Amino acid sequence: MTRILFAGRDDMWPEYQVALGKAAEELGLTVEITTTPDDPPYFDYVVYAPNSGLEDFTPFTGLKAVLSLWAGVETFEGNPTLKAPLARMVDFGLTEGMAEWVLGHVMRLHLGMDAHIKGQDGNWRNGDFLPKLARDVTVGVLGLGELGQASAQLLTAAGFNVCGWSRRLKTIKGVDCQAGQDGLDAVVAKSDYLVLLLPQTNATENLLDADLIAKMPKGAAVLNPGRGPLIDDPALIDALNSGHLSHAVLDVFRVEPLPRDHPYWAMENVTVTPHIASETRPSSAARSIMENVRRGEAGEPLLHLVDRKAGY
Repeated sequence: MTRILFAGRDDMWPEYQVALGKAAEELGLTVEITTTPDDPPYFDYVVYAPNSGLEDFTPFTGLKAVLSLWAGVETFEGNPTLKAPLARMVDFGLTEGMAEWVLGHVMRLHLGMDAHIKGQDGNWRNGDFLPKLARDVTVGVLGLGELGQASAQLLTAAGFNVCGWSRRLKTIKGVDCQAGQDGLDAVVAKSDYLVLLLPQTNATENLLDADLIAKMPKGAAVLNPGRGPLIDDPALIDALNSGHLSHAVLDVFRVEPLPRDHPYWAMENVTVTPHIASETRPSSAARSIMENVRRGEAGEPLLHLVDRKAGY
């Protein structure tokens, strides 16, 4: 019997109880899943939501792994009590949801949809805006992990020219992949739309600062469904107010919920979405969790392990 603690908010448990049980059954696993950590050494795995309130892993002396329900790990991977292997959440629902959000907002800006939607006042404005074809537009994706690759591939399928940048050089069919500082500058300099999907680390904080923004084409737009601290907010606001950038679509912020008095709320060329670019869906997340449990019990390598030195 494999013993699992579900450490998540109370309101999450009913859906996950069903989804995890079904996924375990499909994989032929015999598991006991509980939300009560009465006997910490008893557990083999912790299914973990960082906002659950669990912070001290010291009593869990028998852990084989902590399996996070979040894609990002920057808020807890440095926890000194968390010594067990840590796997972040990567599942097809989260990945596809992110790619669809990116494509949707790029297409919305590319086609000028807002002007038509907001301008329904009886005036027939069929000559106000003629978009380029997707083949004549370049989308840059910073960060080519699971989410970045899926987004780049969907944008490519939609006909856009897509270039991407990552710390290590990747190879993705149909995508012009770059690495290194020169590669970053090259991607940014030709991106009509720049999508930020990098993890939050010391090296990526404030990556999109005034200097990098200055290298973007005039009239370009920024989309950030990655992490709030990737952007130097005052620099982005200045670029939007000056007209150097045309629009920003922001799903993540340094402080969430975004404070009511934040300048972004009042800017017509900023779209705020409430951290919904890629939600974790219990049905698909449970399959990823239980596949790692199966692997752990079979002595196979776990998927999506966090590199503690890299921070993701």
